[in-house]
Amino acid sequence: MRRVVGYIEGWASTRPCDRFKPSDIPDGVYTHINFAFASIDPKTFQIVPASSNDPALYRELTLKKRIDPHLKVFIAIGGWAFNDPGPTVTTFSDIARSEANQRTFIKSLISFMATYGFDGVDIDWEYPAADDREGREEDYDNLPKFLSNIKSALKQSGERNGLSIAIPASYWYLQHFDLAKISKHVDYFNVMTYDFHGSWDTPKSWLGNHLNSHTNLTEMKDAFDLLWRNKIDPDQVNMGLAFYARTFTVSNPSCMTPGCLFDAGGPAETCTDAVGVMSNPEIMRKSGGKIGQGELDKTAAVKILKFGRTWLSYDDVDTWKLKLDFARSQCLGGAMVWAISQDTSEGKFSKQLQQATGYKSRAVTTFNSSVSLGGGVFKETTESEANGDIGNAQCRWTNCAQTCPSGWSAVKRQDPYAKSVKELMLDDTGCGGNGLRTFCCPPALVAQTAICMRLRQLRLHAATVKLK
Repeated sequence: MRRVVGYIEGWASTRPCDRFKPSDIPDGVYTHINFAFASIDPKTFQIVPASSNDPALYRELTLKKRIDPHLKVFIAIGGWAFNDPGPTVTTFSDIARSEANQRTFIKSLISFMATYGFDGVDIDWEYPAADDREGREEDYDNLPKFLSNIKSALKQSGERNGLSIAIPASYWYLQHFDLAKISKHVDYFNVMTYDFHGSWDTPKSWLGNHLNSHTNLTEMKDAFDLLWRNKIDPDQVNMGLAFYARTFTVSNPSCMTPGCLFDAGGPAETCTDAVGVMSNPEIMRKSGGKIGQGELDKTAAVKILKFGRTWLSYDDVDTWKLKLDFARSQCLGGAMVWAISQDTSEGKFSKQLQQATGYKSRAVTTFNSSVSLGGGVFKETTESEANGDIGNAQCRWTNCAQTCPSGWSAVKRQDPYAKSVKELMLDDTGCGGNGLRTFCCPPALVAQTAICMRLRQLRLHAATVKLK
């Protein structure tokens, strides 16, 4: 995957157990790490840390860029609780409806990012225009304008100009996002393709109180179809993955398969301390300290575990491979994880995720403890060493006036403006008249890359025809 985005929860460092801090994140696994969350003062519209502990965590996280210069660190603003009843319930809406409030917010954002070394911002407004989240009808039109102003200001401020947005996977909330307009201003979408099911599925709800995985692939596919109907470029989309389970207490211990009834969420565990939730370390302890236990449901792409009357499903390397195989078939640009901080302190699940994504940063430095210069030195991994680690996992552009590496192939254009079927993908950006750069792929990815490019054109054409 070209992008692997992970969120880290600021409050994870103060949990009663299974504490997790930025330095626990394995290096080279993620292209982007989002710190969740910063808050906004509802009166001044200035960005503020959600906790007095957070500034120290910001510094700890951004220091990881010294080890991996390719890493980008974003500040995520908002979150579900930010729009819960309380002083900030309408703050996003209040900012988006007023140009003066936007200017105040954006000025604060640029200063905040510069102060703490963030490369971008992730907007997590849950949810605009939604009646049950104190939204206003005007939010639908105001959000794209708000994002446009953020992006424009960030570009003018310098290199710290990354902008992403977290969006829901359910039509109920997604209908209030003008996706086509938003896509023009954000770098990518983090699609929250998890929490499809949970203890909120009551007997009176539309779905009823039936056992089902909160990350099942069938419903993920339906969610992405909503994006394709709005002609969103798949390369701009990150598939959401979970480092936790939704748990259930079954009604009948003799009926513990998907579709059976449950009475409530599973009992709260010591560390997460929430009914119906179990983090990956807690799942491991329930499984005797092992990863990968349980029954594989290939259709849903999940592992299922049963403990007494507790039923849960979760993800590991086997199910992530199934999900990401689908993501690749749809030409998605990346994957996103909520949350890195629900991993073990050794990063066991992040390392499993890396096996599924195939991404390993080529810029990571390693600490060489065998050389004693005041306790060791940082030794930069050479490009050839890094390439040996990741293999031929990614397509890439050559340098100016260079040809593709041995065994690689130049990719042909698939867009309607190509002059011939043999025309290659070439670019003169940054070459100053000194030749062209060529887009090259390893043998295993040539066919898939061509398919993705063609599929993108077909989707855009189909959407245009429907609009007419």
